[in-house]
Amino acid sequence: MSAAGRARPGGRTARVRRAVLDATLAELGEHGPDALTVDAVAARAGVHRATVHRRWTDVGGLLADVLTDAGQDGWTPPDTGTLAGDLAELNREVHAALVARPPVTTAVIAAAGRSPEAAAALRAFWEDRYARCAVVVERAVERGDAAPGTDPRTVLVAATAPVFHHVVLLGGPLGIERALEYAALAARAVTPVSPPR
Repeated sequence: MSAAGRARPGGRTARVRRAVLDATLAELGEHGPDALTVDAVAARAGVHRATVHRRWTDVGGLLADVLTDAGQDGWTPPDTGTLAGDLAELNREVHAALVARPPVTTAVIAAAGRSPEAAAALRAFWEDRYARCAVVVERAVERGDAAPGTDPRTVLVAATAPVFHHVVLLGGPLGIERALEYAALAARAVTPVSPPR
């Protein structure tokens, strides 16, 4: 990952980084990922193209830093009081991210196949999100909504993977109601069966 993605520099360096990241998002939103170029980002940000090349190398580096920046937030997973409700809210957020404009998530996913920096940023982003979301399943186990020993990663992947499959791999529309159905299925799969009375 680029130096820009590893640290939060101050002063002029921070202003340049912010301008470049904002320009990347603006270009992505207006022209899409296929038309995103270093030259266009540099021109919109008002910096020399050599600066962008030196710090971010290429479009993959720009997208990687955009994703890294997005991951440095205070986001926490929902707490609706039930596993099914929490997974439904997570799927609602995943769906929103995948169909959002500018298409940051899908652009980084596409760039990951061509850019080691984008691939590394994507892995780090999802590892962070899965780690933050583990509490959803841990709370469910404590409440008795999920069986003891339930693996958080398995449940989270089972709930969200169909949304990624439909939107990213198949490239087709997925109604939010279907995304919520997938969350409900994942929740039911780990709900303990009450012993007979």
